Amino acid sequence: MTEAGGSHEHSGRYRRPAALDPVRAAQVPGGVDPAARAQAAHVTAHALLGRGHEVGIEPEEVGRLVRLVETEGVDTVASLWADSAGDSLPGSLWRLYMLREWIRRAPLEVADRYALGSKRAEVADVVVGLPHPPSPEEVAALADAVLAGAVTADLDVALDRAAAFYRVVGTGTALDADLHDLPHGEEAEVATRRAANLVRTSEELRQAARKARAGTLQ
Repeated sequence: MTEAGGSHEHSGRYRRPAALDPVRAAQVPGGVDPAARAQAAHVTAHALLGRGHEVGIEPEEVGRLVRLVETEGVDTVASLWADSAGDSLPGSLWRLYMLREWIRRAPLEVADRYALGSKRAEVADVVVGLPHPPSPEEVAALADAVLAGAVTADLDVALDRAAAFYRVVGTGTALDADLHDLPHGEEAEVATRRAANLVRTSEELRQAARKARAGTLQ
């Protein structure tokens, strides 16, 4: 999930999302002041949502916003959003995009972990919006739908869906380690840590969803 994406070749039909213009400006050689970076993170996050909520936005433009990490590259987006708190607007958007990126690169793995985790995690499938068990294609479609909903419609609903998904997959990751008989050793430690990180991300997104409903997500 940390591998950098490729650069995008400009064409006459492509228009860069306005939200990312400040990203390029913030990449000053020699480092960026933390306060300036934090401000730029919030500016770009709000600009992205502003673009997504414009009246009459075309589906093609929504698609470009959903594919932001693909077109801009992971490193570019991470340079601004990755250090933001998980229950902030830029931090929660970053986690939504990273979920999509993970699914895009390993759809079968994620679908298997979800199917495994949904047997135990106390999250209704209806919250996530997936059948049981889901196919890799259905999981990939969910990631796109969650992001499209986040940038164009009800952010709190999208965050709740992503939080539930992260919790189920985190549970599935822990169970997968048990099934492969990894009670000890470095491999087990990595699997346990990864599962804990996924569950923690779920909690951060749940908190972000609560803030979004209260109108306090910044």
